[in-house]
This record gives sequence, structure tokens and C-alpha cells, in this order.
Amino acid sequence: MLEKTFDASKLWNQIVHYYIDKKGLTKEQANDIAERVIKKETIRRTCQNFSCGHLNFKHIKNSEHCLVETCSCTKFIKPKFNN
Repeated sequence: MLEKTFDASKLWNQIVHYYIDKKGLTKEQANDIAERVIKKETIRRTCQNFSCGHLNFKHIKNSEHCLVETCSCTKFIKPKFNN
């Protein structure tokens, strides 16, 4: 099963509305939080193989061969976070 494509703008809107409506933050604060979350999610969903760099939905089962015809990536490499 392939993962759905990553829709950064939809996630951004959800984060901003949550922090403005539920947490009472300003628009600028909510946008700062959304920017950090989107950056981290983009890195998390990007293959860390130096020759690939495609998002995980471009890989079969998010772990095997890359679906991009010209890419030689054979395994999705996840980023390592120190958090």
C-alpha cells in the first residue's frame, strides 16, 4: 500500500487554525509553529539517500524501490532525529 501524497498547505492550514482557535495564539505565532512542523515533516518524509531525495510516496511500500524511473534508490532511508 502506498502512502498518500503529502499536502503541506492542508497541514499548514490545520495547524494555524488549531493554534489560533484552540490555543489563542496570534497569527504570527501560529505561522511560526506551522513552518517548523512543515519543515520537520518534509524532512521526515524525504528519502535521505543522497542519490534519491524523493518523498516517501514515491517509494513502493515506503521502503523498497523508488518509483521514479531514473532513480537508482533501492531502499527508503529515514532521517535520524536527536529529539
